[in-house]
Amino acid sequence: MSIHKKSLRVTAGILLMMGVGGLCPGAGYSQSSNLKIGSVDMQRTVNECNAGKEAKNILAKEVEKVQRLIAEKQKEIQEMKETLEKQGLMLTLEARAAREKEYQTKIRDYQRWGEDIQNEVNQKRTEMEKNIAIGLQKVVEKLGEDEGYTLILEKNENIVLFTSKVTDITDLVIKTYDAQKK
Repeated sequence: MSIHKKSLRVTAGILLMMGVGGLCPGAGYSQSSNLKIGSVDMQRTVNECNAGKEAKNILAKEVEKVQRLIAEKQKEIQEMKETLEKQGLMLTLEARAAREKEYQTKIRDYQRWGEDIQNEVNQKRTEMEKNIAIGLQKVVEKLGEDEGYTLILEKNENIVLFTSKVTDITDLVIKTYDAQKK
């Protein structure tokens, strides 16, 4: 079971217990309990916190570097193709076949390299986002305890159908996360 589905089931279970507790005093939360519920847009916190902005800049520089390498390799392949087309009629059949095979090998190598480099960039992005999300989760847990929240939900999960701006603590999470990194 994926983490996403598991968290939805846990959240649904908690909400169900809270609802049942409200209907059946003595079970779960009673009607007299003061529930404090908040929500956080975790994707926004990852994108807007200082670490997230820094990660975006690092990845943008990485992508620029990769784009330069791609342009160099494409130019090399294009030059090879043009040379083959110009010299093709003057070459023997064996020499032409050898050059065409070399050209096709170069194209396959370029395509594999492109896929590998794309996977590397995606892996870096995922790792950076994961590390930031771990830190943000700790901040959310600490804020939940310190501020007396009963429940803090991920704003973008399918189970949250509505949340008021009053319960959205995304800005507070970003501010607290950035403050601890100084």
